[in-house]
Amino acid sequence: MALRSNPTLRQRRLGAELRRMREQAGLGGSQLARALGINPAHVTQMESGKTGISVERLRAIAALCMCVNEPLIDALADIITDRDKGGWWEEYRGRLSQHFLEMAEMEGRAHGLSTYTMAFIPGLLQTTAYASAVFARGFPRLPQHEVDLRAAFRMKRQNVVRSGEIPYSAYIHEAALRMQFSGPKVQAEQLGSLIEDSGRPTISIRVVLFDVDTLPVNHENFTYVEGPISELDTAQMDSGLDSVLYDAPAHTAQFRSLLARIDSAALSEEESREFIQSLKKDMESKHA
Repeated sequence: MALRSNPTLRQRRLGAELRRMREQAGLGGSQLARALGINPAHVTQMESGKTGISVERLRAIAALCMCVNEPLIDALADIITDRDKGGWWEEYRGRLSQHFLEMAEMEGRAHGLSTYTMAFIPGLLQTTAYASAVFARGFPRLPQHEVDLRAAFRMKRQNVVRSGEIPYSAYIHEAALRMQFSGPKVQAEQLGSLIEDSGRPTISIRVVLFDVDTLPVNHENFTYVEGPISELDTAQMDSGLDSVLYDAPAHTAQFRSLLARIDSAALSEEESREFIQSLKKDMESKHA
């Protein structure tokens, strides 16, 4: 079987969970290979997502590793059987970087989403004009066709939350609400869009004010993606030029704790709506 040169996010996650399962059982790669009757290199390839496995082999590995977490095994089996189902983001492969596609893939497979942003409005809630302004401010500057492509991709990503398919919680710092990327008119329209989105039953928008005594977290922007079970949750954090994914149980537990701290510091949904409305009026008066 030919090796995958560029495994997808889900293929890599399946491999990572297989490796975690083996390590928790105290087995080396060579030990597992002998028990399965395969070459040790094959184990490495499975755990890196470069080669696929069957559901039968998954269950054999789980048995050898004495894994009794049936919900986890079933969820991993679903990843295997779902491997041929691509998403809308595949049409952008070769046109946008892997980071863009993986973010859309995570959101498209999510069972719930939460974001915290300090520098800008969450991408899943941006207007076209706002998104275009965010991409246009990059350095060095992107050509206009690249700005338009990225903004269009971001608008398509929003279907996952605006359709009501999954619950979405957006925690937005006051700094992001006041930051202007293209003047008060675009910002006022963006704030109005937030107010509209806050009325959707599956979208929660909460504001963290400047006067919170202690900022809840050190991370400026992150997304928490809920999987079918908590063991398959993922956190994504922006790091300027790229993004970093965290899926180890200790890391996801930390991000869940951070979200709880943010939740306790944020305004209620109604208070947040009123605060955003007041900022919108200020922006409109500046534009008038």
